[in-house]
Amino acid sequence: QVQLVESGGGLVQPGGSLRLSCTASGRRLNNYALAWFRQAPGKERESVACLRTSENSTTYAASVKGRFTIPYDAATKTWYLQMRNLKAEDTAVYYCAADPWTCSDEMRYWGKGILVTVSS
Repeated sequence: QVQLVESGGGLVQPGGSLRLSCTASGRRLNNYALAWFRQAPGKERESVACLRTSENSTTYAASVKGRFTIPYDAATKTWYLQMRNLKAEDTAVYYCAADPWTCSDEMRYWGKGILVTVSS
């Protein structure tokens, strides 16, 4: 089993930056896919970013490409969502997720979510 805990959410002004963290406990994450999703009010959950550690490759949603990155610290089993130039439409509950095989909408392990609000 893998347990995930997010941290770092909060209120930020438009144009600002914020870094979310997701720390895993339990088994090691060798070759896991590590991801961030978000769900805005009244909308479906969407994939934001995913890192395939086996290939060291990443994918990003078009709406965040160039603004968000997903760095990973294997030593601490922590991955981040570094967010820059935040916009009001980035307001959502953000979830981290992990899967032993691949990036998908049905990843095996999920955090409980953390709120990010972008507002002046």
